[in-house]
Amino acid sequence: MKDELKTSVLMSTYKNDNINFLGHAIDSVINQTKKPDEIVIVVDGPIPKENFLLLNEYSKKNKEIRIIKCKENMGLGLALRKGVEECNNELIIRMDSDDISKCDRIEKLYKEIVNGKHDIVGSNITEFINDENNIVSRRVVPEKDDEIKKYMKKRCPMNHVSVIFRKESVQKVGNYESLLYNEDYLLWIKMAQAGMKFYNIQEDLVNVRVGSDMYKRRGGRKYFRSEKRIQDYMLKNKIISISVYITNIIKRYILQVLMTNNMRQFVFQKFARKSVKG
Repeated sequence: MKDELKTSVLMSTYKNDNINFLGHAIDSVINQTKKPDEIVIVVDGPIPKENFLLLNEYSKKNKEIRIIKCKENMGLGLALRKGVEECNNELIIRMDSDDISKCDRIEKLYKEIVNGKHDIVGSNITEFINDENNIVSRRVVPEKDDEIKKYMKKRCPMNHVSVIFRKESVQKVGNYESLLYNEDYLLWIKMAQAGMKFYNIQEDLVNVRVGSDMYKRRGGRKYFRSEKRIQDYMLKNKIISISVYITNIIKRYILQVLMTNNMRQFVFQKFARKSVKG
């Protein structure tokens, strides 16, 4: 019988991360029904002393945790790039430093990626404000490979915080790159170009912390320029037509540059998320 594939969880943390949220995120990974073989935490530049002490405490108590220190803050894309290179195992599970994984997340992702022979598997997510039980919305993504690749032409088709992928597949297309807020979207596009196989489990496997700051981050000219680079790349590589490109650019300019944060929040919650209330 073939040996079971080993898994690595990949996290990145930086100076602004809340120490309590970080601890809760790590706990949710440690307390899985299927334990990861390794947890790689990339410390992206200097962090508060109390955060570093917390990480050291976790690594002493849990031999599977490895702390990778970066002297300077590189940004999420390059931190994850380094993290992928540092992971020792074939399957890598992404985890953010302030979200909460459902206890059977790794078990379900593992079964799907191995049995389905996919290159990457994600899931739907719930989103909460302050208290993890205060779930305000869900982000539902397409399930099957062809649906995902079609949706990719308009929006990011995977919830980054939910995915498991094959290390070899990600490295084949050049690994993560530095692209503000869109390092994942660009990676998925390149994987699709290479003919790799996608799947999204139609369950909520990660509870994601959100708030008004999220909508601020999704606005402004910096964010728009990052999104435009994605659209430019897809047009140049003939993934989308000029008409789709123009439509995508106009929608993003209105949403990210012209709208206020309150208006942007309303649009996201009304049209890009599914309400769990009412």
